[in-house]
Amino acid sequence: MPKSKSSNCILVIESPWKLDDHDSNRSSVVPFIQGIARLQGDTEVYFLNFYNKKSFEIALECLCMQVFRNTIVYVAAHGSESDIGGILLKDILKTVSEKAADNNISGLMLGSCFAGTKTQLLKEYTQGSGLRWCAGYSSSCDWLTGTMIDSAIISNALSIKKSHYASREKMVQAFACAVAPFAPGAVIGQNKKDSGVPLSQSLKIVIQPEGQGYHALVSSEEIFAQAQESYVQEEEEYIA
Repeated sequence: MPKSKSSNCILVIESPWKLDDHDSNRSSVVPFIQGIARLQGDTEVYFLNFYNKKSFEIALECLCMQVFRNTIVYVAAHGSESDIGGILLKDILKTVSEKAADNNISGLMLGSCFAGTKTQLLKEYTQGSGLRWCAGYSSSCDWLTGTMIDSAIISNALSIKKSHYASREKMVQAFACAVAPFAPGAVIGQNKKDSGVPLSQSLKIVIQPEGQGYHALVSSEEIFAQAQESYVQEEEEYIA
């Protein structure tokens, strides 16, 4: 097979969803991500399923056979605070972070309920790994809604210029553009007490700019504040 000439790549590693009794691998985030890649252009989408820790490691190893200028890993599966698709969250983070620097993996999207709860873990494995960002939800999340938000985040992340990875402000701006079309106060899921959780409180985005002196920080509050500011400004301009 000839080497791809694309600059970007999205690696989708997905566990079967079984959203209902008849979902025999029917549901998948892959078509959404393929649409994002076509919209973006110059972007490949490679995908494999995983079923346990070993198959996840094999899938990532296989998907990383070609190194692109910019790669985003999208892990999509049912999950909890401690695991995704039956694999410990820290094992997934460790496996991806160890591959990040050598394979130009700039971002990790965790499309899984509660995967963003332990922000300290996200920061720990993003810091100094080559990853520039990592995102996940700290509540449960409706499958379709979550997939659309994931797609928006990945799409905007693909548009971040390499030079902008050295600027926290530029990265915050990119993710603010991604979440701006979504209502921050809309309930996206429930917490462990079954109370509704709005998007702005559920979505956790850790940013680690390139260069010395930067640390991996949870930047969600800043991102949603900037998104809201942009929305208000557009409204005022429209009224004027």
